Amino acid sequence: MRTVDEIRALHDLPFPELLYRAATVHREHWDAQDIQFCTLDSIKTGACPEDCSYCPQSARYATEVKVEPLKEVERVLEGAKAAQAAGSTRYCMGAAWREVREGEQFDAVIDMVKGVKGLGMEVCVTLGMVNKDQALRLKDAGCDVYNHNIDSSREFYEKIITTRTYDDRLNTLKTVREAGLEVCSGGILGMGETQEDRIHFLHELTKLEPAPESVPINQLVATEGTPLADAKPLPPFDLVRMIATARILFPTSRVRLSAGRTAMTDELQALCFFAGANSLFTGDKLLTAPNPGQSHDHSLVQALGMKVERGAAAVHA
Repeated sequence: MRTVDEIRALHDLPFPELLYRAATVHREHWDAQDIQFCTLDSIKTGACPEDCSYCPQSARYATEVKVEPLKEVERVLEGAKAAQAAGSTRYCMGAAWREVREGEQFDAVIDMVKGVKGLGMEVCVTLGMVNKDQALRLKDAGCDVYNHNIDSSREFYEKIITTRTYDDRLNTLKTVREAGLEVCSGGILGMGETQEDRIHFLHELTKLEPAPESVPINQLVATEGTPLADAKPLPPFDLVRMIATARILFPTSRVRLSAGRTAMTDELQALCFFAGANSLFTGDKLLTAPNPGQSHDHSLVQALGMKVERGAAAVHA
């Protein structure tokens, strides 16, 4: 595990040197021409009791997000089939819950997992906190990955969320790991955190053993009605530095370019790919946030002479 000082030294390298090192590490473990397409489906939207300052799905904030109950299993499977036809190999299902509760709704999620797995796709869910038995049920149903972001550094986290502790999040990650699920965990940039917060956020991720198989790097989508509605836009090079540093720290993990891509130029996204991002969320929406459409993403990949990954691409991950 790297120390905070070591991570800071990496992050603060001259930009050309940082990108060179990240691109080198990337090529040692992955086919650098491949980009994995993933799709994230909001299977239950809004009315969340949490107070995450960045989230328009919180019931505490007056946003334009329309509350929608849990989707029918058939609708979710239709969405998964469409995503697969458009090139996605991983289908992620997110529910705006604080925690999973036993009952008909969780039973329906289990059926969704079984159905998506039956299509031959990687299955990921993000449902809030889970206990051991629930995590095992997900695993037995065919779920591959559980997403639970730590969001930021431990210190900054307390400034944006009060309804769930940092240790709650780490305990959830421990629970799903012990159930045999892969871990997807990253964070959000541009919430007003300092550069030091970002370095400590990456350090927290390096403490996870084994490392998360997926590390999503999100750029805040400032939404009217949330406490972070007026947050300043993230400087583009700050994003690239974090992508590159994450790639070096997690050489065999997916580094996923996630939320906020509608605010990124194609050139910035290309730079992120060069820095080691090898996965993205495609489709018109990312939960409730706007997202570049599949046609644009295919055009971008084609323009760069890259290709959409169709299967496992790790060289010796």
